[in-house]
Amino acid sequence: MTTIAPRRLQPSDLTRIAAVGLRTRRMRAALSALGIAIGVASIVAVLGLSASSQAGLLAEIDRLGTNMLTVTTGQDITGKKVPLPKTAPGMISRIGPVQQVQSTGSTKAKAYRSPLVPAVNTNSLSVQAAGLGLPEALRTSVTRGRYLNAATATQPVAVLGASAARRLGFDRVYPGQRIWVGDQWFSIAGILGPATLAPEIDTSVLIGFPAAEKYLGFDGHPTTIYVRSETERVDDVHAVLAATANPQNPSQASVSNPSETLVARAAAESALNGLFLGLGAVALLVGGVGVANTMIISVLERRSEIGLRRALGATKGHIRVQFLSEAVLLAGLGGAVGVGCGVLATVVYATTKDWAVVVPPSAWAGGVAAAVAIGAIAGLLPALRAARMQPTEALRTV
Repeated sequence: MTTIAPRRLQPSDLTRIAAVGLRTRRMRAALSALGIAIGVASIVAVLGLSASSQAGLLAEIDRLGTNMLTVTTGQDITGKKVPLPKTAPGMISRIGPVQQVQSTGSTKAKAYRSPLVPAVNTNSLSVQAAGLGLPEALRTSVTRGRYLNAATATQPVAVLGASAARRLGFDRVYPGQRIWVGDQWFSIAGILGPATLAPEIDTSVLIGFPAAEKYLGFDGHPTTIYVRSETERVDDVHAVLAATANPQNPSQASVSNPSETLVARAAAESALNGLFLGLGAVALLVGGVGVANTMIISVLERRSEIGLRRALGATKGHIRVQFLSEAVLLAGLGGAVGVGCGVLATVVYATTKDWAVVVPPSAWAGGVAAAVAIGAIAGLLPALRAARMQPTEALRTV
């Protein structure tokens, strides 16, 4: 008598058999796949939004330029602030690779919508003397009205930063508009757009250096100096900037690169992704539990099918692979749906923020791989349980 060795299931047959089990229990399969989909969508969306956000921020930095340095007042050994010399901007402008130098100086005055506003309601605004070329140096522009010129810089005329205008209740400039600065009225000449590399300007009321000295008792010492240099020579300029700004006490002048701060901020924001990835992993785990539960119930409900297949010659390996493939297919479908939802969420949000849409391959590939792995793990025990059933026992329980 010739014994016929059992044949292996072909991939096409295996896929068809696994799909049959899911199609006959569509609602249960859909609910189980939903948990997988939510977890994968969370992971893909978090990674995609983080990458898109960083890409948008870095693109903004490239647009604004990485060649800007700032010099600010330092401190002495007692912790007291040491003002920069009045000659510092002029000295810095003599450095060969330096292209632009602009400065601001902090005053003690406060700005209000009117003198009737209580003095404590400062809106966290500062009043600063500013150079005439400041918007160009900061790569910002005047969105309403005009900036200061040689004439208005000597008069009680102010330009509002983007946030300062909102806090004072101005969205446009009309003739005769005024704000109360110090102890007198200042006319509003214009409103600046956001200054990404110098956020302190957004909350400032800017007036000319001569006007600040004449009307607000400003001492003329710059507080912050903004320096634009040749991009390839930024490090060279950075090395000599403190000594040039304050030759007598270079250690009392602080030099920084605002673009480096923004890059560090992007890195800090990405560190928060761990929390959201953890929540996505929990959802994925819950989805895996749902898949395992579905497969266990499926094994119990399909004893007659298992017994019949075993009686017709199916081996334990056939049964094991069938149920394992069904679990992997269920999780894989959920993972594919989750990747689609995560990518869609990334595209929609990034588009509203005018970011470049970036979905790292590790996000969607990792999401699908995690879903398949969860499905394999969740389906392993039910598959082994189904394979251990004896044909007579399975048929007897019908």
